[in-house]
Amino acid sequence: MWKLKLSEGNDPWLKSVNNHVGRQFWEFDPQLGTPEERAQVENYQNEFTKNRFQMKHSSDLLMRFQFARENPSEMKKLPVAKVKREEEITVEVVDNTLRRTLRFFSTLQTEDGFWPGDYGGPMFLLPGLVGSSS
Repeated sequence: MWKLKLSEGNDPWLKSVNNHVGRQFWEFDPQLGTPEERAQVENYQNEFTKNRFQMKHSSDLLMRFQFARENPSEMKKLPVAKVKREEEITVEVVDNTLRRTLRFFSTLQTEDGFWPGDYGGPMFLLPGLVGSSS
């Protein structure tokens, strides 16, 4: 099973001034996880393979699966708000939604304080840089 390794670096050829904070790489361990977890990861891989020409990124499913196991959240204990009209928005609905959001993103945050992800940075940032320089 694949595991996202974070902020590690023992390679003598790889130097860092910040102790590799923010560095991420994937490592394969065939013995990692339970049979059910390995089956779930295989399902994610099959879905990615099936849709790889429609969706270029993996949507971070493997990372989210790993982080949910390592850093479980009590997000599911809060009710999900299905607001159909503006009158249904109450302080309680907003409060629960914000709490769910914070719990969700805190499960994805690493110990270093950053959020790793499947990010095509240059392709995302380049249009803004080109537009602002003209």
